[in-house]
Amino acid sequence: MAAPRTLPDVARRSSFENELGVQAPVGFWDPAGFTADGSTENFARRRQTELKHGRISMLATMGYITPEITGKFPGYLSPSAGLKFADVPNGLAAISKVPAAGWGQILAYMAFCEVSQDQSAGTPAAAGDFGFKVLTASDPEAKKTKLAAELANGRLAMMAIIGMFFQDGLTGSAWGDWANYTASPLRAFENELGVQAPVGFWDPAGFTADGSTENFARRRQTELKHGRISMLATMGYITPEITGKFPGYLSPSAGLKFADVPNGLAAISKVPAAGWGQILAYMAFCEVSQDQSAGTPAAAGDFGFKVLTASDPEAKKTKLAAELANGRLAMMAIIGMFFQDGLTGSAWGDWANYTASPLRAFESELGVQEPVGFWDPVGFTSDGDVVTFKRRRSVELKHGRISMMAAMGYITPEITGKLPGYLSPSAGLKFADVPNGLAAVSKVPVAGWAQIAAYFGFVEFSGGFEDYKTGTPGDYGFKVLTSSDPEEKTKKLSAELANGRLAMMAIIGMFFQDGLTGSAWGDWASYTASPLRAFENELGVQAPVGFFDPFGLTKDGDTEAFKRRRATELKNGRVAMLATMGYIAPEYSRFPGFCSPTEGVKFTDVPNGLAALGKVPAAGWMQIFLFLGMVEKGLYTYDSARAPGDYKNAGVLGVPNGSTMAPGEGRNRKLNSELANGRLAMMAIIGMFFQDGLTGSAWGDWANYADSPLRAFENELGVQAPVGYFDPLGMSKDGDVTTFRRRRESEIKNGRVAMFAAMGFIAPEYFRFPGYLSPAKSLKFSEVPNGLAALGKVPFTGWVQIFLFCGMVDFGLYRADDSRDPGDYANGGILGVPNASGPMADAEGRKRKLNSELANGRLAMVAITGMLFQNGMFGTTGPAMWGF
Repeated sequence: MAAPRTLPDVARRSSFENELGVQAPVGFWDPAGFTADGSTENFARRRQTELKHGRISMLATMGYITPEITGKFPGYLSPSAGLKFADVPNGLAAISKVPAAGWGQILAYMAFCEVSQDQSAGTPAAAGDFGFKVLTASDPEAKKTKLAAELANGRLAMMAIIGMFFQDGLTGSAWGDWANYTASPLRAFENELGVQAPVGFWDPAGFTADGSTENFARRRQTELKHGRISMLATMGYITPEITGKFPGYLSPSAGLKFADVPNGLAAISKVPAAGWGQILAYMAFCEVSQDQSAGTPAAAGDFGFKVLTASDPEAKKTKLAAELANGRLAMMAIIGMFFQDGLTGSAWGDWANYTASPLRAFESELGVQEPVGFWDPVGFTSDGDVVTFKRRRSVELKHGRISMMAAMGYITPEITGKLPGYLSPSAGLKFADVPNGLAAVSKVPVAGWAQIAAYFGFVEFSGGFEDYKTGTPGDYGFKVLTSSDPEEKTKKLSAELANGRLAMMAIIGMFFQDGLTGSAWGDWASYTASPLRAFENELGVQAPVGFFDPFGLTKDGDTEAFKRRRATELKNGRVAMLATMGYIAPEYSRFPGFCSPTEGVKFTDVPNGLAALGKVPAAGWMQIFLFLGMVEKGLYTYDSARAPGDYKNAGVLGVPNGSTMAPGEGRNRKLNSELANGRLAMMAIIGMFFQDGLTGSAWGDWANYADSPLRAFENELGVQAPVGYFDPLGMSKDGDVTTFRRRRESEIKNGRVAMFAAMGFIAPEYFRFPGYLSPAKSLKFSEVPNGLAALGKVPFTGWVQIFLFCGMVDFGLYRADDSRDPGDYANGGILGVPNASGPMADAEGRKRKLNSELANGRLAMVAITGMLFQNGMFGTTGPAMWGF
């Protein structure tokens, strides 16, 4: 009879989580699962190797640093070779200076160190203890502390020395000081044209590393040519849409009119062979008509076209730099246009005209649900391949199902506890011994992973790898989800897809949280030494989140910055609580009487939610704005000597000069509650806005909006390629024509103002009015800076005049007329000139031009916002902003 089998030590699940090197914030770090076999011998061997590498790396790192600070040894490194220490450069360059005999000595010393002590399993040396008591010590606690520090420093040194090698190899210097290495081949062309903020010199592929001026000039010439062609091509895409096409014939012999040539890629097939011959001949003429050999002006792209090159060196440099920047932008733009054209089948991608487009082939499939609809931003379905679509859908379903199980696997052990008994009886591993989250990965024995992989294989092969070819993707006959009732099946599978997608996002988030915090649920209480905990004893640190600062805004430990942010959080939370109540209360009760007696607006006339914004008259908004200013600057002023959100004049609930809470636990609990409720209210009000905007109702009852005309305004002006009809917030879902017209009018006004504003940024750089802006203030037009800086120069009376002029234009000269189109005013002619010519007789031409106005206005709104952002961030205006 065989003796009872006893488990060797290496098979026991005693983890290595209490070994040296397990330190915050990472904890036990073994992402590759090297220690999963539980082998103490293997662990000791790897630890010894880690210590050796760490020690060598610390010496190597010091070897990089020391010669720079203390200088080098005097005398000779190799007297026989006449090599002084001072002759050996620092860093990688030293490798070639050490003679062969020197390398032999180094290798011999390393071998001596390796074989001079017994490092067999079980010996102290096998774990890296070679009796060097400075680090190991005889005191166990001191030894543990020092060895833990040695491991951490060694790991840091391994990273550091690799970084130094990388920097040294790339920059040619141990410390890579670019200021001292102006002759570096990487810097050869950094003063050339095209080196502009914010990128600077851009050569990630190292094309200029050879320092060849000739090669650089050739590439620069090529870049200029491509940029010039791209600028022409980009204009060629845009111009026919705005100005129309040339009259007459492109090819009289072929009977081909300019009007017959479509815009974009489709034009390629319309140009006859003789036309392509002419194009190629013209390109050849341009290429060979000037000498472009090395050293000539043409070799650098200067073909004597003085509009861009000029005879003035500074003007030439400025214009050519702008040309390069514009050419680079145009190369990106034209590639984007080609891509859009090729995908949508139209130069501007009007999806409304391409209902049979292969991109729409699967829009009736499962998973096309509100609010996203059919979601394929990368165009995977553009080939219209049904088999490929079904295969991807099958994969999505599988991933979603696994993710739902994984997400539940994270949650369940925390709530219900773990299964009793053993996960692996042979390894003596209980379910209770397996930690939750990523830490469990290293606990599962190899045999367990093999079982998991085998089970995956069984599921895959038994159900059929190609289920998507034989039926509905993901349908393995499990009727709980699929059902025999078609309607029920569709509803359940749609729900499964949505839940699977959510679970995929959820489990990735859980992995991220676990990996960052070292715990399945990220308990910061275990990391008391973390620098992120500087303000963890402040108000607002509450379960279950604890101290929440994912962006590390408090890492600098700046108390003043923290107090400022906390004051802002409290204010936003208080406003959000009022706003949330403002959404809820009118559903149950409203004030009697008039909101605005002069306007005849009753409280009962004001709808709930976002729709109320359009009902409040201008005077009402002015009162709200002034009240906010009074509260902020007058009643509740910030005092750095008081706690954030604590104002001298405010009592409980903000009642001016009211009672205050006595210090103590009760006060802290209530203030914590205020913070928590404010945070919840900020989330709630944003959710309400989102729901309101998407559903057209403050409470967004989808059941009541089943017939909502989502496409009610898709034939209106402004529906243009490539975006088509764009209403991501669902503002037009209610089908309210009056509201749509009001928004369209606002869009047109904002666009027109933005076009003026964008021009206003550009024009003063080249021309300003003579004389005085304000004679009373002796302020000349020439003294007003361009951009945001001008705001501080305009006197108060100037702002009053601007405000009154805007009011006169809006309420007097150009009044909205419901009988006319939005933005079309009785007194306004073409280009808004009062009582000028108009309207345009050609209906199609008029529509095209009005569409252009909308598109240009939208572009201008984006442009002026970008200009303001750039100006505010970098202080640049004029040529420094756009490179002219």
